[in-house]
Amino acid sequence: MADKKTIPYKIYLEESEMPTQWYNVRADMKNKPAPLLNPQTLKPMTAEELSQVFCEELVKQELDDTTPYFDIPEEILDFYKMYRPSPLVRAYCLEKELDTPAKIYYKFEGNNTSGSHKLNSAIAQAYYAKNQGLKGVTTETGAGQWGTALSMACAYLGLDCNVYMVKCSYEQKPFRREVMRTYGAKVTPSPSDTTKVGREILAKYPGTSGSLGCAISEAVEAATSKDGYRYVLGSVLTQVLLHQSIIGLETKAALDKYHITPDIIIGCAGGGSNLGGLISPFMGEKLRGEKDYRFIAVEPASCPSLTRGKFAYDYCDTGMVCPLAKMYTLGSGFIPSANHAGGLRYHGMSSVLSQLYDDGLMEAIAVEQTSVFEAATKFARIEGILPAPESSHAIKAAIDQALLCKETGEEKTIVFGLTGTGYFDMVAYGKYNDGAMSDYIPTDEDLAKGFAGLPHVE
Repeated sequence: MADKKTIPYKIYLEESEMPTQWYNVRADMKNKPAPLLNPQTLKPMTAEELSQVFCEELVKQELDDTTPYFDIPEEILDFYKMYRPSPLVRAYCLEKELDTPAKIYYKFEGNNTSGSHKLNSAIAQAYYAKNQGLKGVTTETGAGQWGTALSMACAYLGLDCNVYMVKCSYEQKPFRREVMRTYGAKVTPSPSDTTKVGREILAKYPGTSGSLGCAISEAVEAATSKDGYRYVLGSVLTQVLLHQSIIGLETKAALDKYHITPDIIIGCAGGGSNLGGLISPFMGEKLRGEKDYRFIAVEPASCPSLTRGKFAYDYCDTGMVCPLAKMYTLGSGFIPSANHAGGLRYHGMSSVLSQLYDDGLMEAIAVEQTSVFEAATKFARIEGILPAPESSHAIKAAIDQALLCKETGEEKTIVFGLTGTGYFDMVAYGKYNDGAMSDYIPTDEDLAKGFAGLPHVE
């Protein structure tokens, strides 16, 4: 137990030790992510074209794959300081329960009202929208963390906020919805009859529980049809991974403070914001040949874009109105089951992470939701934090790796991202506790339907 004398349960950085720049991992990638394509011309999107949908400064960040660091504006840093730096926690109690020689750390991003890491990018995107003189923004949300974070950021800056929430989450998580409304956001279940693309999706898939791809289509249509509005996105885009690098930069600084070098870094994977943010500075070291780490992306077996998807150009949304991105995808028409990994129910993966995965620089595994909730319950009882279902995918993998260390006797250091809390996910926990939760794994035939809709890009 000598470790506790030198390494505390929680490692906090001082305010003065907070990163003042975001890190752009693309600058160190030998194989850059493929460019976004115009869905009509199939040519790379220009800054002018993207600026019709996104804020101008965010477009610059999206297209820049050579600048390694971006200064964080002082106003954003001031907002960060209300809840950052977030703690890096040594899971001593979990280690003891597992009887493992592994050392386990988790970066806890749930210590703000939104309950997740999403606020890191929400305030940045809202800030750039405000600076551009816009009236408001539109967005989609899956489990509700991103919508909650954006509604908070917009309330802080005095912006209008319109959120299209995936229908199954809208119904499963009424309290998350009400938090958004409390912060002044207008929340619409998606797909809805308020947009042309929403009505088309409802006609094609009557009774659908929705998907992030559907909600994105509606949010983009809403933004482009109203003056003074732009669309913002909580994951997938490279600008979002840039903002979320604050997670990994703080994690690395905290580890370096105690001369700790991780062996394995684990994150849940839906669109890529948390995973990309956590691993970015470590991946940069690996890309530059300075250090080596093992990275594991953990996704739901019900929506396995990395482990069973195809690396191809695809639409980022179900309505096929957004740019095409080259990514690991199940097809924009793939509608995942209405499971409880709400924030991970996206048909594709970040182009940055897709390229890194295709280059063999990280691994991916898919896990079933009952095993995820088993891990979540164990973690809650031992470590005292009720984790979000999304975060619990990483917990499941971290426990498995720690138990493997127990078998082999290896003293590896494991770091995982605890992206947020699960206090608005009690319907899901209730189903697990009642034994009413089931596992859904799409068949090859199910996936083939999504792949059939992939666009033909030379």
